[in-house]
Amino acid sequence: MIRQCRTKIIFQSFSRQSPRYPSVAARHGTSYHQHENDLRHKERGDAVKQEMRSRGTGVEEARARIRGDEHTGPTGGLSRGYVQTNLVILPEEYAFDFLKFCIRNPKPCPILEVTDAGSPTPPVMAPDADLRTDVPKYRIYENGRIVEEPTDIKSYWRDDLVSFLIGCSFTFERALLDAGLYLAHLDQGRNVPMYVTNRECTPSGPFTGPMVVSMRPYRADEIPLAVAVSGRYPTMHGAPVHIGDPEALGIRDLAEPEFGDPISLDGDQTPVFWACGVTPQAVAMNARPPFMITHSPGHMFITDRLDAEYES
Repeated sequence: MIRQCRTKIIFQSFSRQSPRYPSVAARHGTSYHQHENDLRHKERGDAVKQEMRSRGTGVEEARARIRGDEHTGPTGGLSRGYVQTNLVILPEEYAFDFLKFCIRNPKPCPILEVTDAGSPTPPVMAPDADLRTDVPKYRIYENGRIVEEPTDIKSYWRDDLVSFLIGCSFTFERALLDAGLYLAHLDQGRNVPMYVTNRECTPSGPFTGPMVVSMRPYRADEIPLAVAVSGRYPTMHGAPVHIGDPEALGIRDLAEPEFGDPISLDGDQTPVFWACGVTPQAVAMNARPPFMITHSPGHMFITDRLDAEYES
């Protein structure tokens, strides 16, 4: 009983709204620099609000197409500039342990919002959305096994289900493109390749298992920029966790990803690996909770929040 009450209190209060992470210079610089930094943040905030007002309809239209099964494929490239998230849905009795798992493993599982039990609406990220219908494809897990991949989970919904929205690399991918770096998987018309590694996550209750990473190849001269750009988005997995030899992560063959699609690498490219929000799915296969719902890899939930709101 004590554990259950504690869980409800945490879920009702836990969400991350429009994070701002001031730079080291802003925290320790002169008052003039602080003033300039404040002005820049205000200008960016005003621009964010204006863009949200002008483009919100496009996001609603994208979710309406998904809800009506007009779009059932991956969401990369949809609603450019808006945050997309990974989704994990668990019974309330498992939710507190999973919340602790995410807090202990912030690189693969950066939490953006946790809903109230039984509510399919994320009030911070998209108050007019429905998590039961607004993802193109879901995965239903029973005892760690995938039993179905539906486009609608209303028939599976229960009053004890808690939803977790987890940051997604699509946000820093947009920033990489804006910086002039290309994305091989988009150029090749593929879903980003994702691999189960030999790096174990810090466990919490029944949730234990390996980190999953996504891979994007770059030339040696491009890697510093890719690291710097993605590092500006710590709540969207941030900077890479590994660069170079895949075998150091326990990946034997880049042509055989556990999730997503294989892609071709040019001879002068090096594989760069980022922590991935598909990690909970690998953990589910290991922990085997009796019931769990996630998004299908690459088929994300599109929110009302702008990528720019989560840039540090």
